[in-house]
Amino acid sequence: MHARTIDPLALDSYQRAARVLLANHLVTRTYPDRIALPLIRRWATELREDLADLLGYRLEVTETTARLFPVPDRLDGGRPARTPGDRVFDRRRYAYLSLALAALGRAGDQITLSELADQVAAYAGRVDGLELSTERAADRDAFVDAVAWLAARGALALADGDAGGWASDPDAGEALYDIDRSVVFAIFRPPRALQHLHSVRSLLADDAEPASAQGRTAAARRVRRALVELPVVYAETLGAAERSALGGEKLVAEVELLTGLRAERRGEGVALIDTSGRFSDLRFPSTGTLAQVALLLIGEIADLVLDTDHPLPRRERPADAERFADGLDAAIPAATVFAPLAAPEPGDDESIANEDVPEPVTHPFVDDDWIGVTVRALTERYGSTFAAQWQADVPGLTAEVISLLRRLSLVEVVDGGLLALPALARYRGAVVTVRTRAESELFASARSLGAHATADPVTTSPNNSGEATD
Repeated sequence: MHARTIDPLALDSYQRAARVLLANHLVTRTYPDRIALPLIRRWATELREDLADLLGYRLEVTETTARLFPVPDRLDGGRPARTPGDRVFDRRRYAYLSLALAALGRAGDQITLSELADQVAAYAGRVDGLELSTERAADRDAFVDAVAWLAARGALALADGDAGGWASDPDAGEALYDIDRSVVFAIFRPPRALQHLHSVRSLLADDAEPASAQGRTAAARRVRRALVELPVVYAETLGAAERSALGGEKLVAEVELLTGLRAERRGEGVALIDTSGRFSDLRFPSTGTLAQVALLLIGEIADLVLDTDHPLPRRERPADAERFADGLDAAIPAATVFAPLAAPEPGDDESIANEDVPEPVTHPFVDDDWIGVTVRALTERYGSTFAAQWQADVPGLTAEVISLLRRLSLVEVVDGGLLALPALARYRGAVVTVRTRAESELFASARSLGAHATADPVTTSPNNSGEATD
């Protein structure tokens, strides 16, 4: 591992480069910022070899891009594409994004927004159930969101005009974009042609490894990948070989040296702690209504779990991976799959069937009714300090908070409620103080209208020195 031989004075620079790559996978001259690519280019040789050795990842670095090709071991729906307004992409936006990439791959150095829309509309017309009509505002907005996602990563650069003006009125507005073809080609590079797959499972790494030195090496790589990709690596979710590897100090130390982060180890699993918040795509604890309510709810759940007079029922975590894969497979248009090149369906593997099965692990179950009542009570108590959009939408607030906790691997959503996972206890005992803003801090216009002083909740946790990476 090259990190061991790097001068201690330069090690921080190397680790920052590794964190940028692991957090973004695609780095361009402008994304995620202008200093990231030069930093990665400085350490390209060392990173290429270390990432391949430790994680099995391939790194390609050019003058304009750095592209990390991860090896997926599981299907993860927790990192969706998002609009500039932080809304999750829906199926239509994903479709427009894919078709826009196809169109840009055949374009020249520049393209207008209307030309790109026409090409995407033509492609969309060949897909059953998909259409892009520039006469519909909803379609225009979804298309502009896809274009904005590409522009944020440097595939497109606005040369003239305004995309918002086109979205409002395509007859009056227009935008001209420069195309960076190297970024376009770097964005989507699947390991196999998608039209040749019968199942999304064919994109995943092969977990069926023999009980050999090669198998142990592969298991160790899977665990290292889990440590840098998941908020928490729970031992109960791993196979026997992976659990054995996770228990070793050497493997975790290698990931710490690569990333510059520190691992927090508990009996239930391990999490990398990022106190800077720059390695994770989701900082927690954090500011904002959702994060603050999530921390308050954690405290309430922890108190409920610790109430020995009223023990909660316990359940096992469901195996949702197969259902998730089946849902994705249902969207594959069978007519475009070229059968002779398609991957065969994976069969049963004796090494998995013969694997020692550990005792089932159960977790406290909290029902939906209790969650709803508790969030409503928190809203009644602190609602005046919440963002306006959530004050009148407690069900929506509840759903978003639960989604946040699920992304952090603090809870598991199940039918009728949720399971409180062990890492949730890390943030128990939240202390709430209400900070009252002085009148001098309010806007002058508000004072002129006789506005009253407002209050902001400041929610802290005795364990908020760091966060689990995501």
